[in-house]
Amino acid sequence: MATTDTDARTTPPPGPTGAEPAHVIVVGCEKGGSGKSTTAMHLTVALLRLGYTVGTLDLDARQWTLTRYLSNRATTVQREGRALPMPRHFFLAPSDKPMRDEARAEDRQRFQAIIERLRGTVDYVVIDCAGTDSFLAREAHSYADTLITPMNDSFIDLDVVAHVDGRTGQLIKPSIYAEMVWDQRKVRAQRDGGSIDWIVMRNRLSNLEANNKREMGQVLSKLSNRIGFRLAPGFSERVIFRELFLQGLTMLDIFEDNPGPGSARPRMSHVAARQEVRGLINVLRLPQRTPR
Repeated sequence: MATTDTDARTTPPPGPTGAEPAHVIVVGCEKGGSGKSTTAMHLTVALLRLGYTVGTLDLDARQWTLTRYLSNRATTVQREGRALPMPRHFFLAPSDKPMRDEARAEDRQRFQAIIERLRGTVDYVVIDCAGTDSFLAREAHSYADTLITPMNDSFIDLDVVAHVDGRTGQLIKPSIYAEMVWDQRKVRAQRDGGSIDWIVMRNRLSNLEANNKREMGQVLSKLSNRIGFRLAPGFSERVIFRELFLQGLTMLDIFEDNPGPGSARPRMSHVAARQEVRGLINVLRLPQRTPR
């Protein structure tokens, strides 16, 4: 099992004070299958391999994909003796209290306790949200310094951010999710004066310069100015991303770790996938920090 600081029912003690607060990165999208956990895992390992300390928080109580990913990674470390960097991991399920107000109060208290603990002990916090609307997801969004919303590069998934006119591509109205992000931006500003850098990440990009790809780019560029997000290229549809999950590995581990003489050499598709990860890191423009 992956090392886990807390389970779904415990609250960690507060961390040390006086340290520079960690930069909080939330990966959120109210649609399943958009690549949230793959994005969160690759971003986490990229930061770890840059020498930073990273805390991760899994809020997807139905899937626990990030938690299972890290558990697979820990198993690979134990079985193969590989020196793979690991984050400080937490997972948190919603309260089971029957009264909504009591449940939300408990959720907020446990979430804030974890965040405050991590913000004082690591350089970056990466939070993986479920693909549905929930109180915990909204709470997480309000703490984001950087918000990444992966979406499949298809007009079918465009309603993640907005409803548009099918003939003109013009904005009809922001999506429910975009309105939620706007609400949490206001919550964040009122709480501590901070702001949220929102990035929409175009996942499963086609390698062909198809009309759909160009039209999606044009529509999203217009929406980014109207709704208030930046665009980032994401990951192509590659089998390797799914295969790596079983070992808890990322594209960066294939190149930067020495697994031994019997392992397969990286292929050209691996090189292209690694460049996609590096491209995402560059677009995020995360603040430079002195590693703890």
